[in-house]
Amino acid sequence: MSNLINIETKNINDSLIQTVNARDLHAFLEIGKDFSNWIKNRIRQYGFVENQDYIIVENLRSPKRASANSRQQVLKEYAISLNMAKELSMVERNEKGKQARQYFIECERRVLQPQTLLPTAKELALMVVRAEEEKEKLLLENKSLSTENDCLKNLFKEGMTPTQFSKMLNGVNSQQINHYLAAKNWLYNESKSGNNLRWRVAATARDKYLTEKQNEISPHGANSFISYRPVLLRKGAQRLYDQYLADKLPMKKNWNGLHTHDKTIQIVA
Repeated sequence: MSNLINIETKNINDSLIQTVNARDLHAFLEIGKDFSNWIKNRIRQYGFVENQDYIIVENLRSPKRASANSRQQVLKEYAISLNMAKELSMVERNEKGKQARQYFIECERRVLQPQTLLPTAKELALMVVRAEEEKEKLLLENKSLSTENDCLKNLFKEGMTPTQFSKMLNGVNSQQINHYLAAKNWLYNESKSGNNLRWRVAATARDKYLTEKQNEISPHGANSFISYRPVLLRKGAQRLYDQYLADKLPMKKNWNGLHTHDKTIQIVA
């Protein structure tokens, strides 16, 4: 069937909007309660407003044949907006509710395409399957990100230098890591001599990716001086780890291509 639930255009609050007969929705959702109590409870529970979310239309219902009561009865029909119908479908939390909600969403999407047929039951089933696949894909991506963060949590320790951190990453040429960071403007060589490297943290990376630890050196028979050691911050370690997974760090020629880790490194104070 092309129309799971009949949709009509009604005037609500001086606006022509798409509506659903709440009694039809009640039947489709296979609600156990009787219709009258169900719709009244839902309106009260979720704060739906008459002449905004729904209107009430009174119809005369003829008595059944052979009934002792031959008088006609007034039957209240609720014409509800698609937004209200979607919410009522969602709160049932069952497969019928999910199918109805997807149907109403698709009807709204196609309202500007009057020549397009409403989705069939088969199309709706495919829509539900695709939605579940997207949800599963997102969960897997989040799980992958969580795994990477767990690896980093196990690797990173306060006080690590970039060289110490890179030594735990399989295949990274740790002797070249400071030169790599200098090319990225994280470090610079304070020494005037090219043969004597004294790495300092550049302003662009200071307190963001790296910091410095000062040590006073007192050589025998000479004046003492201050030595600086670049130290990774967690955000800097995360950036290095991301670059490692993207194969952008300087790697050894004999690297086996595997992104593995070593947690057994001792930090030198």
